[in-house]
Amino acid sequence: MKKNLIVVDMQNDFIDMALGTKEAVAIVPKVKAKIDEYIKNGNEIIYTRDTHFENYLETEEGKKLPVPHCIKGTKGWEIADGLYVEGCKIIDKPNFGWPEWKSEELFDVEIVGLCTDICVVSNALIIKASFPCATVKVDKSCCAGVTPESHEAALTTMKMCQIDIIG
Repeated sequence: MKKNLIVVDMQNDFIDMALGTKEAVAIVPKVKAKIDEYIKNGNEIIYTRDTHFENYLETEEGKKLPVPHCIKGTKGWEIADGLYVEGCKIIDKPNFGWPEWKSEELFDVEIVGLCTDICVVSNALIIKASFPCATVKVDKSCCAGVTPESHEAALTTMKMCQIDIIG
């Protein structure tokens, strides 16, 4: 059975641009190695891409986080150089989590990416709640949060919801 790697929001704005952190920069080589491992083993990779528009500051999220980021078509919106594998699926999501995951994609899932405490936790919980029989893992060494403390809090939350924390 094929495994699926979900690479959440490994976009320039979250790594080293508008909302970047040193922790996000530090995981890039680990995420790249994980992607390479999945490709070598013939497994599937699905990327999510946080996607906003010019009216971002007028949205509910923009009012609470008034930092324009991941505006469609900008450099910050793009997946970081060297991480995207041509031909793999990309989901442009306008919110933290993607509610339309398909069951055939989600028997054995591993999640990596940014930010642990926002989009990683949202997608992990949506998948686990929607497909309780799926194996859902999050590699903590390939994730970074807004802060190290919120990263750890998100990992604890996911663990309590029967998501396997590895790495």
